[in-house]
Amino acid sequence: MLTVLFADRIENWPAYEAALTAAFAEAGIAARLVLPPVDPALVDYIVYSPRGPVQDFTPYTRTKAVLSLWAGVERVVGNATLTQPLCRMVDQGLERGMVEWVTGHVLRAHLNIDFFLSHQDGIWRQAGHVPPLAQDRSVVLLGLGALGGACATTLAALGFKVTGWSRTPKSLPGITCLAGAEGLREALSRAEILVTVLPNTPETTDLLNATTLALLPRGAAILNPGRGNLIDDAALLAALETGQIGHATLDVFRVEPLPPEHPYWAHPKVTVTPHIAAETRPASAARVIAENIRRFEAGEVPLHLVDRARGY
Repeated sequence: MLTVLFADRIENWPAYEAALTAAFAEAGIAARLVLPPVDPALVDYIVYSPRGPVQDFTPYTRTKAVLSLWAGVERVVGNATLTQPLCRMVDQGLERGMVEWVTGHVLRAHLNIDFFLSHQDGIWRQAGHVPPLAQDRSVVLLGLGALGGACATTLAALGFKVTGWSRTPKSLPGITCLAGAEGLREALSRAEILVTVLPNTPETTDLLNATTLALLPRGAAILNPGRGNLIDDAALLAALETGQIGHATLDVFRVEPLPPEHPYWAHPKVTVTPHIAAETRPASAARVIAENIRRFEAGEVPLHLVDRARGY
């Protein structure tokens, strides 16, 4: 029987114990779930969260893989004690949550809903406020991984002109796909609504800065459900003041929770949401964990294996 260590915050244990037990039974995996403390020499797999109690992986000499509950692995990928294979979390619940958040806020920006919500004053303002059709609105996604690709496909199905950018070339039906430095400049130049769904790596830090923000069409809207490090905060605030950026809806930040004194909270052109765009759901995440354990045990290629060199 396999031993699977649950290394997340203890308050998440009841939900995940039930979900993982059911997922293991469904996958035909004979395993016992344990909580710390446990003899590391007995642990076959670690279900991991950066908020959990395990940060030194050196004693876990028997462990075949570390299976993260988070999509982002920037807090662990550089851990020198981690020599075991690391898999990040991409599950149906997390993906659908991201798609719904992005789609909702893209439509909010596209239809200028905030304007009408703030003008319920008895004045009929039709002239100049009829939105274009989706087919006439250019939406750009930075990041075409599992989450970004799902968002791009959904927005294209709604009729938007969707362009996606990634570091390396990709191809998605119905999406104009660009890559590399020149592709980034072209993508930004057409982004009336810009959505960032990129990982946290040295290459993506401050990707949206004074220079790149100036490439966007004037008045563009920015949605960031990706990573807080993608945006140079000072540059974004300056671009909002000049009108270069019309509005920013931000779900992720360099420091979380976002401090009460941060200027984003009070800025009239910024919407803050508290990192809710893509949350791991125990039931769907447990099925991904179970499938990866099955794959490791069968000698098959695991899902969402992290490339340490790329950082995700």
